[in-house]
Amino acid sequence: MSNEAPNQARVIPLRPQSVRPGTARPVSERPATTPPREPVDRQTREPLWRDLVGDVLRRERLAQERTLKDVADAARISMPYLSEVERGRKEASSEVLAAAAHALGLGLGDLLSLAQGELTRHSARSRRAVPGSPYNGMCLAA
Repeated sequence: MSNEAPNQARVIPLRPQSVRPGTARPVSERPATTPPREPVDRQTREPLWRDLVGDVLRRERLAQERTLKDVADAARISMPYLSEVERGRKEASSEVLAAAAHALGLGLGDLLSLAQGELTRHSARSRRAVPGSPYNGMCLAA
């Protein structure tokens, strides 16, 4: 038995903030070794593929005036997962993308082609924003 009061948990930190051997200050007080990253301008940042595909899925679903639940049920994937894919928070497999596309009446090639068009438009805007860019165009085969 212990001397602790009943119904009180004893907390043992997984990583105690102790002084490392050879250092004068505790780990928590040491300055960071890498400088903080500069914020990236959204205009010049290249979009992620999952963001583009998610935007296309959401746009197509809303154009058909269908609910997230309806499309998720038709695709046989969970509604929260489809929501995460549409928001670009999950990197969906080709099987999930194909199922979502088919539920919307699209083929996988159609979905990827629409996303590639979005990427091309974004690249064109970025080239205008960044004069002298070495990229003349982009080709993506599905």
